[in-house]
Amino acid sequence: MTHSLLLVDADATGHLGARLADAVLTAEQFSLSVALQGDLGAGKSTLTRGFLRAMGHEGPVPSPTYTLLEPYGFKGFTVNHLDLYRLADASELEPLGWRDLDDSIRLVEWPERAAGLLESLDLRITLSWAEQGRQADVVANTSTGQSILRALFKNDHT
Repeated sequence: MTHSLLLVDADATGHLGARLADAVLTAEQFSLSVALQGDLGAGKSTLTRGFLRAMGHEGPVPSPTYTLLEPYGFKGFTVNHLDLYRLADASELEPLGWRDLDDSIRLVEWPERAAGLLESLDLRITLSWAEQGRQADVVANTSTGQSILRALFKNDHT
């Protein structure tokens, strides 16, 4: 299951993150892994900020480029924002405590740095440059991802 949409600016990218948060809350799916792919500057962190703000986070949302992992606690669930850009391979996920994050929402930037990880994530959002802004391609890899994708685009008739 796939859906594509045009994002005209950074605000639209943040709004997609907010819509994703609403879909997660609607589906009550708090154990979820989302791949965020795209070149540097494509909007992965902007989308994450929109997601976290819609979840109720009011503080800063730094990119976890150097820390690799930024956890955000909410009532009843946790969102973990990961940036795997600096990983050499998938074996480096274990020291990050990857398995311990199963019962959380994982927003994973640069998942392709950990070979084999991408296919196991529930949802993949690829942000690419388009003539009028950016294009977001959203792909569900699992039944959980499909339920989130349906909730995300339930009112879209495009």
